[in-house]
Amino acid sequence: MRGFVGEVGPGALLLRVFYALVIVISGIAETAAGSAADEFSSLVDDIWQFDMEQSPLYATSVGDHRYNDRLPLVSSANRAQRNAAKNAFLDRLDKIARDDLSANDRNSYDILHRQIKDSLAEFEFGSYFMPITQRSGFHISFPELPKDVPLNTLSDYENYIARLNGFGEYADGHIGLMRDGIGADRILPAIALEGWEQSVDAQITEDPESNLLFEPFQEFPAGIPEGEHERLQAAAREAISTSVVPAYRRFREFMAQEYVPRARDSVGISAIPGGREFYRHRVRKFTTLDLTPEEVHQTGLAEVERIRNEMDEIIHQVGFEGDFADFTKHLREDPKFYADSKEALLKDVSLVLKQVDGQLPILFGRLPRMPYGLREVPEYIAPRTTAAYYQRPTGDGSKAGFFYMNTYNLKSRPLYTIEALSLHEAVPGHHLQIALQQEIEALPNFRRYSGFTAFSEGWALYAERLGLELGFYEDPYSDFGRLTMEIWRACRLVVDTGIHYMGWTRQQAIDYLHSNSALSLHNIRAEVDRYITWPGQALAYKIGELKIRELRQQAEATLGEQFDVRAFHDVVLGGGAVPLDVLEANVDAWVESCLQ
Repeated sequence: MRGFVGEVGPGALLLRVFYALVIVISGIAETAAGSAADEFSSLVDDIWQFDMEQSPLYATSVGDHRYNDRLPLVSSANRAQRNAAKNAFLDRLDKIARDDLSANDRNSYDILHRQIKDSLAEFEFGSYFMPITQRSGFHISFPELPKDVPLNTLSDYENYIARLNGFGEYADGHIGLMRDGIGADRILPAIALEGWEQSVDAQITEDPESNLLFEPFQEFPAGIPEGEHERLQAAAREAISTSVVPAYRRFREFMAQEYVPRARDSVGISAIPGGREFYRHRVRKFTTLDLTPEEVHQTGLAEVERIRNEMDEIIHQVGFEGDFADFTKHLREDPKFYADSKEALLKDVSLVLKQVDGQLPILFGRLPRMPYGLREVPEYIAPRTTAAYYQRPTGDGSKAGFFYMNTYNLKSRPLYTIEALSLHEAVPGHHLQIALQQEIEALPNFRRYSGFTAFSEGWALYAERLGLELGFYEDPYSDFGRLTMEIWRACRLVVDTGIHYMGWTRQQAIDYLHSNSALSLHNIRAEVDRYITWPGQALAYKIGELKIRELRQQAEATLGEQFDVRAFHDVVLGGGAVPLDVLEANVDAWVESCLQ
């Protein structure tokens, strides 16, 4: 989850007025009398309002529909303006007497302080100059707009068309930002841009009605008067033809003629000016702990060795004659481990998910009200993205959470990883944790709808292991798949630090993953390219999982027969996604209360 020089037009004017308002608010708040709690509550509200206006797509996703007709303003000047506003917010926060706050507000104070400081550091390192990756960015997410916004009323459709018409400015803003990034020596590696054309070309349609963004106009909901259908369809065709498609053409031309030819040959972020310091910041940001790249690398090596020993035991258990490399080759090549159609794959995933649903009360006292669904990864990004991912529910409860399964290249989607993958992405992993967090009304909005990767991904990896307690992984091959998923995350500690801090090549990273996991080569290449474009993020999974396991082991040892796993999980999830040091303090307080 940053002046004004060169800005023109009504959008820029709006930002200037709003920024001036922020400064006025800041000045008033600094001089106004009131309790620390009142001052903190006022600051939290001001920051939330600022975030909603600056990020209208995010606002829509959390259920604030005041800006449903807008797209974010994107430029280097806008980023500098946001940064200045966050500095002003930080000044206000630092003047609040933290010790006078309640325990819950102190937690929120510390979390907010960390989030602002991380954002300010990201600005100083210029990470905003690289707003896309091989699997994400405005050009990839915008075609998903029909799935992400309300489309039930005439007003909803008018807002949607307004966003289609605004896409040209939105895309040009990103082009300008990335062009500035070239000048600032903040540009993506060439190897990670291979195949970028597919996600762009899919949106350049001659017939606007064949564009993904026209889909809501193929069939209207009951709330749209029939007499409005033709007008709305014409407006949508016009917006797609004059705004969306030309913008994608401009972006394609920019990528082909300016950006890709200047992409850097290096793969590690340490190759850019200040890159080693930037990566050390990224390690602390994504792990939420005071760790060095060297410490993370060594932790990864130790975890890979431990998990490899467990995998070797399973190879012996099934009576396979050959070593680890022979066994993983067998898994990659034997057709029995793969579905013969995407329908069969999705059916297997659905069965696992439904089986897990029925077991959840064994381990949890509180479950989310919001359901989740299963979708295929869109075709236009499937070849370049990972095996699966999760999309959170909307904050207003109008759209469920979704587990996206990649059905491209079925030979790279082994059935023996389905149980672990499903537990990670849906329940008891991402959906259970995130949906619960959004339903905790006692949390301020910035905690309900944001979080920390080390917690969220650490929890999801921990959730894979919970399958052992729920009766899954009875098939040794499925258990090997669980360990394959776990060693993959352990390998990330080695590979990410290797690429970005220790000078590894892309091929070294691929070879390391290939020799220590049963992942397909297609998945391995896609994953390595993801690590290259997203420095540090991959460290969060294993570091977070190790901390949660450590806290559970300590609680079990201290409480003995008093330990209640359902209560432990409710405590871990009860504060939403928090930094790992905050999580540790929360669990310690719970253990202490159990002993009294």
